[in-house]
Amino acid sequence: MRRVCGTICGVAALALMSGTAISEELTLGIGTEPSSIDPNFYNFPQNHAIGDHWAETLVLKDNKQNATPLLATSWNPLPNDNKVWEFKLRKGVKFTDGSPFTADDVLATHKYALGVKTGSPPGRYQRNKELTKIDDYTVHITTGSAYPLMDKEMAMVHIVQKDMAETKVTGDYNAGTANIGTGPYKFVEWVQGERVVFEPNPDYYGEKAKWSKVTFRPIKSDPARLAALLSGAVDIIDYVPTNDLGELRKNPKLALTEFPSNRVIYFWPDQSRYDSPYVKNNDGTPAVPNPLRNIKVREAISLAINRKAIVERVMSGAGIEAEQMSPEFIFGSNPKLPKLKYDPDRAKKLLAEAGWPDGFQLTIHGPNDRYVNDEKVSETWAQMLTKIGIKAKVVTMPKATYFGKTRAGENPLGLPDIPQFSFFMMGSGSNLGDGGSQLQFSHHAYYPLKNMGVGNRGRYNNMNVDALMWA
Repeated sequence: MRRVCGTICGVAALALMSGTAISEELTLGIGTEPSSIDPNFYNFPQNHAIGDHWAETLVLKDNKQNATPLLATSWNPLPNDNKVWEFKLRKGVKFTDGSPFTADDVLATHKYALGVKTGSPPGRYQRNKELTKIDDYTVHITTGSAYPLMDKEMAMVHIVQKDMAETKVTGDYNAGTANIGTGPYKFVEWVQGERVVFEPNPDYYGEKAKWSKVTFRPIKSDPARLAALLSGAVDIIDYVPTNDLGELRKNPKLALTEFPSNRVIYFWPDQSRYDSPYVKNNDGTPAVPNPLRNIKVREAISLAINRKAIVERVMSGAGIEAEQMSPEFIFGSNPKLPKLKYDPDRAKKLLAEAGWPDGFQLTIHGPNDRYVNDEKVSETWAQMLTKIGIKAKVVTMPKATYFGKTRAGENPLGLPDIPQFSFFMMGSGSNLGDGGSQLQFSHHAYYPLKNMGVGNRGRYNNMNVDALMWA
């Protein structure tokens, strides 16, 4: 079930079955389709979950984000040089074409991953690392300084057979002509919008597959996905509609699995521009200077949000109040930080102190098909901000359109363009199971050459904070 659910499950429901014999087929209804079958194409949870079935990483992360052996059996910094990590590879592993897994496949895959050009490729974790083959089952990875996150980063790139890494591209993986991996399943086909199909790998070195066929069916609509489960058309679904959790928990024919995700949902304010496009005075004229640049206004916005009510009413209890950028089970989360308060009266006073006693107009932008209840959460934020005088409205759009507008590209200086929005929803989690890496991703100034700030779509820039991350 680890591979069946992978990272796609936050709340999952499955119909109870009588057994798990190899003769049985398994069909999963998923809310979001992968963007590619190439697991090294884009750092997207669904891509990783699908990729886990036919390709493997050197290191596996468990449900607490701890590193455990997979294609590598052990790893450690060299005792005389903490800038070099030694990875010992598993022996006796074969790819689905019968060829042996060796260090050559690791080096070729990491070179391929580095060359994939997308907004957030898994290969970005391989930047500034030099891989050296010591023998067929030993690889040394050298960095410019001591690097404690090395083992977690090796969990992000899926190893493919050397010839495929050297000669094939993403389109070949999508077509099924390059999918030679070491996983417990073999890739069969991807019919975009309809299904992704796998069959068992009979030569897998580990625990054998329990299913004669595994099919992922993308079903975007929450009601349709749930109906498919209840009718028996699928056996498991993810992104269970939170409004239905109460009834589903009572259904003896279903098993409901709930566990905390490492993803945090938050909103970015445009605090960089003097004149922001979707911040207006109450008469509709541009609000200049942009009130979101004022720290008291931003604090007022935080105080206006009743996080507990959102968890209880919008998420039906299937959520946790976010107090910081990392959940409590992630290394680096700080239990000593004070709880974020809900105090609308204090929020109104701060707005007045900031020079906006009558508030202003604000448009909140967000996706409507990416996160659980994303549109409802945006609408709830708008209602809460309106109560303190910030007259907020909501505009949502499909993720395919939305995320391009949050990061339009790069200008000639190499810096990211300012997003088209003034206040917008984002979600991110610590892929490495480490709070520090999450902050490097989302709050360090944009510095892609060092893999820093690549997720900083709010354009936060604080040299003192950056210095702490380099320390």
